[in-house]
Amino acid sequence: MPTGYLTNLFGKSPIRPLQEHMTKVHACVSLLKPLFAAVMAQDDARIARVQEQITELEHDADDRKKELRHDLPTGLFMPVDRRDLLDVLMMQDNMANQAKDVAGLVLGRHMRLPSQMHDLFASYVDRVIDTSAQALKIINELDELLEAGFRGIEVERVEGMIAELNVLESETDRIQVQLRTILFDLEDDLRATDVMFTYRLIEWVGAVADYAQRVGSRLQLLLAR
Repeated sequence: MPTGYLTNLFGKSPIRPLQEHMTKVHACVSLLKPLFAAVMAQDDARIARVQEQITELEHDADDRKKELRHDLPTGLFMPVDRRDLLDVLMMQDNMANQAKDVAGLVLGRHMRLPSQMHDLFASYVDRVIDTSAQALKIINELDELLEAGFRGIEVERVEGMIAELNVLESETDRIQVQLRTILFDLEDDLRATDVMFTYRLIEWVGAVADYAQRVGSRLQLLLAR
């Protein structure tokens, strides 16, 4: 990846570790797809395997987060503001944590989804993963932004990518409303506890996309400064 003049002058850039962390986060979030495929197939052994994989990736991402915080310069000269970078890191961390919590809920509660929700829920998970992929794509543009001094055409390009991320997150909100409507219509046929935890599951999966969108929002604030 290219290295800017400021990076050479003032020391090691924190950009690459941030990108590596987001790569781990996205790998963690992407496992929600096989997780829910296993839920719909009622394959408890596979659910347990995927849950373990998600947990391992979340731990890997957490280790990278700690390394980045430890190595982050505290001096005045950094290519980006330290607080801005930590805000982005926190949102990325929240994405991985949320994916781990979703997997833990699915495994711990032996979750099942009503068949009437399967197709739409699969689309929901796909859109959530798309938001994570878009957030990773944006984070991977930080090198070019740094090279451009956070000015010019590169800024416009990243702003366009952030706008695409916002559209994807809005799509997850729309699907979430549809899923809640289906579940509401099924409430009388399900156990009260199953209804409660299914609503929670829908909310928690959507929260991954919310955090991905906030990664973009934090970067947009950085670009506006």
